[in-house]
Formats: sequence, structure tokens, C-alpha cells
Amino acid sequence: MAGAAAPRPAELPLAEGRADATVRLHPLLCATCLCPRAWLLREPGRFAWRKALGIGVGRSELVVVPVVAFCVEHPSAGPILIDTGLDPSVADNPRQNLGLFGSRTFRSVRTGPEQAVPAQLRERGIDSSELAAVVMTHLHIDHASGVSQFPDETFIVSSREWEAAGSGALHGYVRAQFDHGFDWRTLDFDSADSDSYATFGRSYDLLGDGSVRLVFTPGHTLGHFSVILRLREREVLVAGDAIYNLTALRESHLPYRMEDPHLYRRSLREIQLYEKANPQALIVPGHDMERWETLETVYE
Repeated sequence: MAGAAAPRPAELPLAEGRADATVRLHPLLCATCLCPRAWLLREPGRFAWRKALGIGVGRSELVVVPVVAFCVEHPSAGPILIDTGLDPSVADNPRQNLGLFGSRTFRSVRTGPEQAVPAQLRERGIDSSELAAVVMTHLHIDHASGVSQFPDETFIVSSREWEAAGSGALHGYVRAQFDHGFDWRTLDFDSADSDSYATFGRSYDLLGDGSVRLVFTPGHTLGHFSVILRLREREVLVAGDAIYNLTALRESHLPYRMEDPHLYRRSLREIQLYEKANPQALIVPGHDMERWETLETVYE
């Protein structure tokens, strides 16, 4: 994808790791919006697409979904951000940042300047200019909206996702959000440098110490990855949009739209097997308000 940005292959480990390091995790709620239930959990029938797109759908059939990001504190590498939340401009003019299609897809967005990721980091005593990296699970509009808030940081994205992001708004991307001349670095999960971890066939150890692992979970997008974090006594799987909610995980209930259904099912199965093998692990889906409301302010 040609443009202002010129990604280079990432060189790992990205920053200074530490043997047996564990991290702290701060879940960040950046906004809420309304979404048709049938978009998150597909329904059968010839006209199911209408309900998924919200055509003729009453307010009672809309669900509140969170738009989120995560801050990871590493003891030697420093803070790492997972996704970027929403740009503050979305509060006043959604179309400016999300685009025409995105502003119609994300309804009744509720956010404010205090929910922008830099503001939330400051509340926690973290300077956003000192991030070790911004890790992008994928580049859809609700995850890449806030990229421009971090002009001096290093962004990590899969090479397949960067290629896919050129496909445009109908595939969930707004190029203006992320096509800036920033320090973009790509990871090729198809290369020999990628390794397996737990139940996932392809992964990268970001810092070389096992505390932050990126596991390839394509399907929602062609280059999507999730993030596994090592806390003191358990792991956390930040699933991104590999699963929208726990119903998808527990019942194998597919969403309305997937970029590649076969890859989505394979990634879903890897997450299910991971949960079975690690029942103590905390799994955080991408847009599950019920799950989000149970999360703690910080995990160690």
C-alpha cells in the first residue's frame, strides 16, 4: 500500500526485556456506541443482512459496545499501548475521522476528551511520548482512529494487515487515520522467524522475555493478531476482534461479517483451545460490554 507511511520490517526484540518479567495491564474505555445485535452475532434467514446492518431494527435490538485500548507497563521496556481508541474529534464530528460509512456504522458514539488515550495515560502517571511501542491488533476504524495522537511512537502491525488496509472503507478501513509518516514496523507471521506459542500456530515474542506475545488470529481481518500478556499469577489474552464477545467464544457463534470465514473459525478454535488449556487466563473480547464491566482498573 503506497502512501505517506513507509513501513519497515520490525527488528525483535523491540525493546529491553527482562528474564521472567511480568507486566501490569490497564484496560482503557475510550467510548461506547450502539450496534445491531445481529452484527455481533449473525442470525439465520434470507434477510438477516438487514438486521445486521440495522435496517428496520428498533432500539431494543441495539446493544451497547465498548471501544477500547490497553496500556501495558513493562518493568524495563516501559509502557506499551495496544490499539489507539478514538480520536477526540469523533465526539464532535464523527464523519471527519471515521468517514461516511464508519460514521453511519458506529451509532450514538459517546466519548469525550477525557477518554482519549493520552488523557487516560496521564491520569495514570504515564507520558504517552515515552511509549515503547503502539501495538495494533488491526487497522479498522475503531482501533486506528487515534493513531495521529502518537506521532513520535513506533507502531507494530502485521505485514498482511498493512496490505489489507488498502482495501478501503467497505472493508472497515479509513486510510487517513493511519497513513502518516510515522515509524511503522511490520511483522510477517508467514516467515520462519514466527514461532508457535501455546495453542497458536504463529506468534512473536515482542520483547524477547515472554511477557508480551503477539499471536496471529486472522479472519476478522486478513492480518489480525491478538496479544497474550504474562501477569504475576496468570495470563491475559487481549483478543481484539478475533472474538467480539464471550458468546462467540463459548458457543462458536459467528459474527455477521468476516474477511475470511475459514481463517476466522481456525483462529476461534485456537482461542477456545487456549482457554481450555489455561482456564485461569483472563480473556478480553473486543466489544463485550458485559465482560468489560467486570474488569478491574488494573491487573498485575
